[in-house]
Amino acid sequence: MAPGILYVTMQPKPELSKEAFEDWYNNEHGPLRLRLSFCNNGFRFRATDLEGMGKGKHEWMAVYDMTNLEDLNGDEYKKLRGPPVQTQRETDLRPLLDIDRKSFDFIDEWKADDYQPLDRIGAEQGGGVALRAMLVTLQPGANVEHLDRWYYEEHIVLLKEVPGWRRTRRFKTSTIEGRETTEYLALHEFTRENGLGGPEHQAASSTLRAKWIQSEMLADRSARAYEHYYTFGPAPRHISTVSNWSSPATLTRSIAPSADTTHSAIESYVSTPDGAKLQYRLEGSSSPSAPVVLCITSILAHYEIYDSFTEQFLKQNPQYRVLRYLSRGRTSSIGTTSPITLDTLTQDAVQLLSALRIPSVALAIGVSLGGATVLNLGLTHPTRVPVFLACDTNPSAPPSNPKAWGERIAQAEADTEAASSSAASDPFSATVIDKDDRPVGPALASATADRWFPQSSSSDSSIRPRIEQVRSRIASNSLRGFKASVKALYDYDMSHRLAGCKAKGAFLVGEEDGKLPAAMRDMASKLGDGKDSVGVKLTVVPGAGHLPMVDRPGDVVRAVEEMLHG
Repeated sequence: MAPGILYVTMQPKPELSKEAFEDWYNNEHGPLRLRLSFCNNGFRFRATDLEGMGKGKHEWMAVYDMTNLEDLNGDEYKKLRGPPVQTQRETDLRPLLDIDRKSFDFIDEWKADDYQPLDRIGAEQGGGVALRAMLVTLQPGANVEHLDRWYYEEHIVLLKEVPGWRRTRRFKTSTIEGRETTEYLALHEFTRENGLGGPEHQAASSTLRAKWIQSEMLADRSARAYEHYYTFGPAPRHISTVSNWSSPATLTRSIAPSADTTHSAIESYVSTPDGAKLQYRLEGSSSPSAPVVLCITSILAHYEIYDSFTEQFLKQNPQYRVLRYLSRGRTSSIGTTSPITLDTLTQDAVQLLSALRIPSVALAIGVSLGGATVLNLGLTHPTRVPVFLACDTNPSAPPSNPKAWGERIAQAEADTEAASSSAASDPFSATVIDKDDRPVGPALASATADRWFPQSSSSDSSIRPRIEQVRSRIASNSLRGFKASVKALYDYDMSHRLAGCKAKGAFLVGEEDGKLPAAMRDMASKLGDGKDSVGVKLTVVPGAGHLPMVDRPGDVVRAVEEMLHG
């Protein structure tokens, strides 16, 4: 094992626009490296010394922490550097970038007692980090032990006295580089407000021993000043305002505004620790700190059930982002967890937020099984989901669920039309990705859609196209995924925890959704309001069925806005 860093400086040429550079770097290049099994984290820094010691040098620098640099020579990494993973866009961009790429083996690290890792969720809202990078080579015959002892015995001791010092790490040219000359790199982290250039900092570099090291030991010395700019994650999250770009091999694409929508979007996926692949869509404001509304679907449904809601909500609230995803069970990629439970689905949502580096959402909304999921999120993760709206759901699994859903599984398995259907060829919409799987088929889709939507909605020409879209998406759901994820509906019970809810919650239900309005009225009376009292609001949507965001999206938008702004 050879832990260390990949250290890359870069300068885009003038003909490469800033936004095209950002979209490529933040949505394609960086996240692919964060998905490597041996890459712990990755950060972008921007030079602050271009008018001084960095004049004429690269403006951008990136650092990736690797558990084993030798893996950079392995197949997992090499796949990133050729098609189909390396896209034509990256191939076209490379000539427009001046890049200096080096790898360094780890030597040692010193941290302040209260040091907080830069890659912690929420760190980008914490005020930033100033970084000093010092790169040196030794004179021929110089003994590196003198440099090492200076760091251990004097330099680090004095650096710790500099106001704002947080961490220092030392590295040397990696053995995988095969270079004759060894470079030694030191990365010094400080808070944004610091004592760099002050008396303590000058003292750390102006002792007799420091001057001797500089004059008698060093052949070359280069210092750069940077500030933290961006933290990569395994999930692309940069919402580009100009780019339309697609990578089918990595299920990632940027979507710029068009005649159909006024906002941009990024689509990609995250992998859970047990191997499930969750596809998501993040859209709306391009601000990386814009508040997020999280939308969670029903079983068998696609996140398109929130299309009309999202379009209306973002038109009226352009300062927000909306995050939607395909819940575990939509596709064949269900991971190894068995059985899938409500807690499994709840943890999926938390892992998605972490992969996208979202510390907390402004509000989470979910319907049916998704409604149970957001309720559980509010109960178990109130700091991540401090506000939620649970729609058309129950606090516990009805005793009839195993039998009812078992019959629906049997209906899908017996559907001969589904058995002969072929999987979608578009990787972005494909649900059946294993050869031993197939879609659930039209029989279950028709029965489910008929149950979910009242006749008044089905006969409304303005609503019918949305219902038919839902029906089509149900039919294409993975049978394997359905059979596994439906187990989450068999056995769960949150009723005993309702009164202790610390989040701000509310409920919404379609007026035509069977017995649920009465059941949810009782549930609303028992939920803690987050203020040491019990009882929250229930909104009953006139004329709506089991998916109010489909047949009455405006009512759902108003309920969400009331919770956000009320």
